[in-house]
Amino acid sequence: MSEAAVGRPALSRQSSAWLTIAALAGLYTGQSILGGIAFLALPSVLRERGLPLDAIGLIYLISLPWALKIAWSAAVERYRLPPTGPTRSRQIVFACGLFTLAGLVAVAIAGPERWHLVLAIFIAVAFAASTADIACDGHAVETLAKIHHGWGNAAQVGGAYLGSALGSGLFLVLVARIDWTGATLAAAGLFAVLMLPFLLSKPAPAPDLRTHQPSLKAAFARPRLRNGLWLAALYVAAQKWGVGMLAPMLVDAGLDLETLGAINGLGGLAVGLGCALLGGGAVRLWGARPIMIVALLLQAVTLAALAVAIGHGRSSPLLLAGLALASSSGIMALGFVALYARFMAIADPRQAGVDFTLLQGTDSIVSMVGGLGAGWVAQHFGYTPYLAGAAMLALLAAPLALWLTAPGRGEE
Repeated sequence: MSEAAVGRPALSRQSSAWLTIAALAGLYTGQSILGGIAFLALPSVLRERGLPLDAIGLIYLISLPWALKIAWSAAVERYRLPPTGPTRSRQIVFACGLFTLAGLVAVAIAGPERWHLVLAIFIAVAFAASTADIACDGHAVETLAKIHHGWGNAAQVGGAYLGSALGSGLFLVLVARIDWTGATLAAAGLFAVLMLPFLLSKPAPAPDLRTHQPSLKAAFARPRLRNGLWLAALYVAAQKWGVGMLAPMLVDAGLDLETLGAINGLGGLAVGLGCALLGGGAVRLWGARPIMIVALLLQAVTLAALAVAIGHGRSSPLLLAGLALASSSGIMALGFVALYARFMAIADPRQAGVDFTLLQGTDSIVSMVGGLGAGWVAQHFGYTPYLAGAAMLALLAAPLALWLTAPGRGEE
């Protein structure tokens, strides 16, 4: 049996697969609480305090560690996969989790008034969280058989949206009803609880000997991986660049933080998690490729509708919120389940953490560039041109994504 085959065991018992998926879902949910606070709740809080949009766009610098983690992914993966013995995924997640908890306590003490300090702390926390992500993604690819990829990615994306809903929705409600400090400490406690299932789960079966040395050179040598990087850049730009300023837009439309928090929390949870599960089943039935294309076309329509609604000037804030929720939670969840299923198929199980990190790092780089640019475009040209341009990008991306995912393209 090849080392690759050993590295990606087909779990013989359905119960083992579902326990693994549940543990991954808890970890991804906990990690995504941080993103919900940083990228959705914090912009709303700062906008309410009068911070300009181009300054709010600086928050997307928090994405920088997820982009830079490519640089240390091979070192982490070599430590995670020793020549003999079980993987060290749990040790990595535990150490990074402790650092993250300390960072959240520091953010609670600093408060949003010192937003430069909060931004710096979140960037430091993101280095720890992104390192833990390398171990978690590698564990998912090596542990789940291909038949479970759709559901594994549903747990990943669904957990991301559940965490985002908690980090943006519930967090904003707590900020409005209690204060920033209490809300942040509550988020830290929830993060700790959600890590436990993964830390207490059993390690993946280990081969007698691992001879492959994970490296970036080995990753870039694979045509399929290089093709996947182009796909990731295109797809993320088309899906994410249009949603970066939706939270400040809703604040400017007249929604208060508590209402916005309820919409992001309850609505984001129902829509995002439901569409992630729908995406997992759809990928299982029809494969990742058609689901990705459908999601791009739906995003183009929704962003165009938002551009028309905001340009009208008298649209109901709740209508805008509904369209924003469909775009940032529903359609994104559907599309990214399919995209990440594609990532799992592309990743080499002998160095899954490196390959998946390269693909996801491209996601982070493109997201950060788009987030920084979104604030500038919205500030200087307004929301309508910004949304209309994003809708056109999503529409143009559909045929290109179809070409990049054509059968046989990039095969070794």
